[in-house]
Amino acid sequence: MPRKPKQQRSQATVNAIIEAGFIAMAEREPATITTRQIADIAGVGVGSLYEYFENKEAIFSAMSERFVADTVALIRPQIATLVRMPIRDAVRHMLESFRTFLQENDGRYLSCIQYAMTLDFERYIDPLQQTLSELVTQYLMNHPDTLRVRDIPTMSYIMIHGGIFAVVRHLSDPSPPITFDQLVEGLARMVGHYTEREIAMANATQEHLRAKEPDETGSDREQ
Repeated sequence: MPRKPKQQRSQATVNAIIEAGFIAMAEREPATITTRQIADIAGVGVGSLYEYFENKEAIFSAMSERFVADTVALIRPQIATLVRMPIRDAVRHMLESFRTFLQENDGRYLSCIQYAMTLDFERYIDPLQQTLSELVTQYLMNHPDTLRVRDIPTMSYIMIHGGIFAVVRHLSDPSPPITFDQLVEGLARMVGHYTEREIAMANATQEHLRAKEPDETGSDREQ
């Protein structure tokens, strides 16, 4: 049975194997990757690899966990800045950062998330969902007018996950029909327009209700 690394040296070996998995996945199809190839890239023996991982699927799972952890580490330091931005600018900033992150190191994270999204990626994504939920909550607190948007949990879920999928799909398409800048601007406009429209509708409803309230004489203000 594979063992968990306890010493610094064994942890370094595990990290090297996981990094090698990213490199291998960026170079070849996941189905064609072997544990020997990963071990060779990591500079360790196959026997050492099997001390920590039962098979290549276990390595892929560890890669998914690492991807989520690194994505959280990307987002958290930016939260304080993002929540002070207008919503369109915040969306643009997030998407640009995510693109840079996915394309680092010859696109190894992009290859990983493409593969992970075809499997049980939901097993590992909880920390990312919690971080994004924290971002949304803090944004709402810094922009109280956005609290007027109806069904915030549903719409934030759709927009966040839809945006991530659109970015991954675009970056993995060898001939995308639009530029990345067009994608970013379209998503920013969609989120911004929806939010602004919801706030405007809420304000209009509030004004209408105020107009219906009786004034000090007891008559409706509209009369």
